[in-house]
Amino acid sequence: MEKLASLLHAYNIEPPFYAEPIGSGLIHKTWKVRTAATEYVLQQINHNVFTKPGDIEYNNNLLEGYLKQYHDNYLIVFPLADMKGKKLVRIEGFFYRLFPFVKDSHTIQCVETADQAYEAASQFGRFTSMFSGMQVKKLRITIPGFHDLRLRYRQFLTALKKGNAKRITFAKEPIQKLLRYSFIEEEYRFIQSHPDFKVRVTHHDTKISNVLFNDYNEGICVIDLDTVMPGYFISDLGDMMRTYLSAANEDETDFEKIIIRKEMYKAIKNGYLNEMKDELTKTETDSFYYSGKFIIYMQAIRFLTDYLNNDTYYGAQYENQNYDRAGNQIVLLEQYLNMEKILSR
Repeated sequence: MEKLASLLHAYNIEPPFYAEPIGSGLIHKTWKVRTAATEYVLQQINHNVFTKPGDIEYNNNLLEGYLKQYHDNYLIVFPLADMKGKKLVRIEGFFYRLFPFVKDSHTIQCVETADQAYEAASQFGRFTSMFSGMQVKKLRITIPGFHDLRLRYRQFLTALKKGNAKRITFAKEPIQKLLRYSFIEEEYRFIQSHPDFKVRVTHHDTKISNVLFNDYNEGICVIDLDTVMPGYFISDLGDMMRTYLSAANEDETDFEKIIIRKEMYKAIKNGYLNEMKDELTKTETDSFYYSGKFIIYMQAIRFLTDYLNNDTYYGAQYENQNYDRAGNQIVLLEQYLNMEKILSR
């Protein structure tokens, strides 16, 4: 409570106030703060993941300045400045931001309807579209190599040589499958060298909980801009495919529950194209289906790599959790590949 009081004092917010944890994010710690007059969202940045929090602040200021100049009516929730004009406050070695709470808004943890998928895809498409005129190279890289499949594949191959020998033997079957699907990484290398694939302002974390909805389940805006960096559209679209298509999340160990919902694929595609159809090249539009392969395969690789490296990145609540997560994503990928003719029509 004393640290909280010190934090809020920096924003000229004095007691009484009430704070409660919110959200289910694995990276940051987040609280909803209530005062007699209004509500806020307080967030502690995980600087083990974001090693240069100042780069996040820099990018936010860049995005906010661009919107004020060109799209002043477009809603994005940016951090508030404290009494010294700072939007990133450091206390006892930790970094914090304070956001205004958007009235009558809520988040969704799991996509239940095609309408929700459509609304979210529209919001993420609109986000990238709004920044189409921005010089994307000005953005700083907040997590190097975050969606670089070539890097993730090299890390996987290194783990096969230098990882836990016992775990490498145990994971023989998923290892062979991921090596068999390496053509997905080869396709990514083609994309990187193709002039029709443009680098844009990309969110990179398009799970449904990063969209605010109103009481009518209409999308209001996207949130959590920490991973906004230069990137390809397949990152945002693919992450929606990975997290919306199945009702089973990445920690589900009953793999029979992992089922591709065709209506979700259609909703994602229609929602995203509703905002981005005039921005994408024909070559990019033709790669809609690939975006799902790209992210699902990469996440399977990342989970299994971490398992082989003794869970040093994601950690684990039980011994084989990242092994199970990798198996979960491999099943999702195989289901997705088996439905290519249906989904890519």
